[in-house]
Amino acid sequence: MDVQTDVLVVGAGPVGLTAAVELHRRGVSCRIVDWLDAPLHFAKAVGIQPRTLEIWASMGLVRQALDAAVQLRGQIAYVNGTEAGRLALDVPPDVPYGFVALPQYDVERILTDYLTDHGVAIERGVALASFAQDGDAVTARLEGPGGRETVRARYLVGCDGAHSIVRKGLGLAFLGDAFPEQYMLGDVEVDWSLPPGWAVRSMHQTDGKVDDLLVCIPLPGRGRYRMSMLVPPDLQTPAGRRDDVAHGLEADRPAPTLGHIQAVLDRLSPEPTTAGNLRWSSVFRISHRLVERYSVGRVFLAGDAAHVHPPTGAQGMNTGIQDAWNLAWKLALAVHGDAAPDLLDSYSRERWPVGEEVVARTVRHAREGFDEDSSDPSLPIRREAQLLVGYRGSAWVGRDMPRGATHDPHDTEPEVSYPGAGRHWGWGPQPGDRAPDARELRRPALTFPVRLFELTGGLNHTLLGYAENARELAALEGVAARARQCAHGRLDTYAVIAADAAGLAEGCVLPLVVDSAGEFRSAYAATGGSALLVRPDGYLGYRTDSVNADRLAAYLARVFAAPA
Repeated sequence: MDVQTDVLVVGAGPVGLTAAVELHRRGVSCRIVDWLDAPLHFAKAVGIQPRTLEIWASMGLVRQALDAAVQLRGQIAYVNGTEAGRLALDVPPDVPYGFVALPQYDVERILTDYLTDHGVAIERGVALASFAQDGDAVTARLEGPGGRETVRARYLVGCDGAHSIVRKGLGLAFLGDAFPEQYMLGDVEVDWSLPPGWAVRSMHQTDGKVDDLLVCIPLPGRGRYRMSMLVPPDLQTPAGRRDDVAHGLEADRPAPTLGHIQAVLDRLSPEPTTAGNLRWSSVFRISHRLVERYSVGRVFLAGDAAHVHPPTGAQGMNTGIQDAWNLAWKLALAVHGDAAPDLLDSYSRERWPVGEEVVARTVRHAREGFDEDSSDPSLPIRREAQLLVGYRGSAWVGRDMPRGATHDPHDTEPEVSYPGAGRHWGWGPQPGDRAPDARELRRPALTFPVRLFELTGGLNHTLLGYAENARELAALEGVAARARQCAHGRLDTYAVIAADAAGLAEGCVLPLVVDSAGEFRSAYAATGGSALLVRPDGYLGYRTDSVNADRLAAYLARVFAAPA
């Protein structure tokens, strides 16, 4: 049977939809199926991290997200009725987006609208029954309203949740355990006077141990919150086997009533309040598990199919979206025949350590509370915002030794990864780090400044060369054409020059950007003649303090197939 589609995506939640959108944007044919007859209409996940908003900006969807979201300003903690502290979610000035709350059903709506507008249909009520792969493709058997169908796809991406059929079909272990506590969720309105946009965490402690808990996350709408609390005795059920993946909503159990939620508010609300307008409620359990690897051959796992953990810090949906973000551009290169032979191996190699860290950190925070201790007050915020996620040490990122260095600075592997981190080497962010933004950039014929993210947020790799004199600019011009050939044309190049070097614009053949306020130089610790390569997912793939065509071509060969 001939290949019928490039990629089959199983699961139409936020992760699967992100994968489908990104594949479509890159010209990859895709089918996306989901066993549910209709999307879920409740707030399964709520918190959106700044890094996810950066991703949506690159996808062209951040306006729709912000239109539907509410800003998350911070969290107020109470212990035994007394305010114990406030954590303001103030992002550092170099970060373009803050934290917001956007219910999962709105995330899915925004992504679905994109697919619908571009002629990609989500096949509802269609389940994956089985699959097998060979050296050329994956053969999948689907069951839906029209009966059984066999589909032949080049690749299969399993975004089908904690009980993933794709993961089970691969025979991969889902290692971890479950929390003994049972919880209930409710989407309600309250009439308290607490400041809008602030989450509330109210605990009752006996002898220093928490024995009652209420967590309230703001939702769009006046006085509306997604509330989480311990299950009362009349809704509890016996725990399953330890090897069961007891994670997520349990729709087959009696749902909590408004009375159940009001009883918890009467005990734990910071002030007397009445809950009303219950839109939805459910009982749920929490597991912490991580699959042993994210891919086998032509089959990949993303989101809850690969990792589940406590909802502490709203890491789950955001981590899954970033899985799809990392994978899609690599799949697209492979489908188009432009990927290096082992590029797809980088997905599991880069994302598995991220999943491992998120699971460990959320479990620790769920059991012990937030324990960040740093001399840099922005570090905890950057970590929770997923701005410190990176791929240092990946075989698919590279760097040249900086001038005068006696050792490779990358070997030190510092914990932090933000603008200026590692600057004691004079080298700024390292390959594998998130590429920071820079503002106040000027372009010819524009009367207003632009941001770096506007230039690097496309579908291609982006080569940024920083020049302070004509010789350095000529060197960049000299390697640009060869680099573009090595990247099969999937490379954009910009010459960034300092404000006091504006005379270099005369006769420059490359797209030109003036670093008018020095933000680019500061953010990247750039020096004259240096060059940086930003991957399509917004991470630094390569940097050098002296651009050289042969060395740059050698790096590009790690990512791209040899040009014809």
